[in-house]
Amino acid sequence: MLSQIFHVIFFIYFIYPFVNLQRSPTISYISQVQIKDIGASVDFACSVHDSEDYQVYWKKVDPLKALFSIPLTAGIKKLINDPRIHVNHIPENSTYLLHIEGIQETDAGFYRCQILISSTTKPVTAEVELEVRRPPIIFDNSTRAVVTTEGLSVTLACYAGGHPSPIISWRRENNMILPNGHAVYRGNKLHIDSVHKDHHGIFYCVAENGVGRGQRRNIDVEVQFAPVVNATRKRVGQALQQDMDLECKVEAYPPPAIVWVKDGEQIANNQHWEVSHSTTSDQVTSTIVRIITIEKRQYGNYTCRATNIFGESEARIELFETIIPMCPPACGGRNY
Repeated sequence: MLSQIFHVIFFIYFIYPFVNLQRSPTISYISQVQIKDIGASVDFACSVHDSEDYQVYWKKVDPLKALFSIPLTAGIKKLINDPRIHVNHIPENSTYLLHIEGIQETDAGFYRCQILISSTTKPVTAEVELEVRRPPIIFDNSTRAVVTTEGLSVTLACYAGGHPSPIISWRRENNMILPNGHAVYRGNKLHIDSVHKDHHGIFYCVAENGVGRGQRRNIDVEVQFAPVVNATRKRVGQALQQDMDLECKVEAYPPPAIVWVKDGEQIANNQHWEVSHSTTSDQVTSTIVRIITIEKRQYGNYTCRATNIFGESEARIELFETIIPMCPPACGGRNY
């Protein structure tokens, strides 16, 4: 019995104090993840216990090598020549505060609070992440322009970066409906299964993530197709000795060669006929042949014909004789 009492007394007075003095340091608190805008400031707090005999470090974890880190501070001493970085120590709760001003995009990542014990003992560590909010930026590998042929499929791509990750949406200029039948489509890629000539024009993608203004990129879609020719009026009447205009609308891309034909011969500008073309849009051309002071032989069928590398199309207009002049272009004099 006396032996047991002796062992208890020996432990209390000699062993326990020694064990108590050798308690390992611990990290009792580390800040939660911080989400900040570029240019803002951030504070990281790391509270430690039983660290009086050890050095407390703040380090930036190397994003390429997670096992490596860049020392920023040791205790209250700065180890890096960066005027944006400061460190403070609060003795009351043994907290080390790391302060970074004017946050930059490269500051994003993990910050490690670390207590070094010895070269043979694993350090005590805790980490906190800094997320830097960045406005969207559309990458150069996104589609800029497309030249395709009617009937083929095509994919428009829009890639963007930023934090949080941007949401990509697609629209057409002037609120035109997308090929899928909707006004807006969300996703990095817009696929068109079978391109139609009406799909030509400006498509655009917008990248948004709630930081700053969204970024937009225009994609010019050019659709190549064979000519489509339509007569404005298929039968036109006019009296002898009067002028008359015959008109066709030609839609094609690339722009076609346009001719007027009468009785198998191409019409040329002279005292009897005058041919003119005017572009009303990037793919539509108005072509007019004016018959000057109509003679009997000039009545009959006229053909307007358009040709490009994808095909040929034509429309026929009949000019017939009337007793009463049709105005205009008759009645008001000649304007050509």
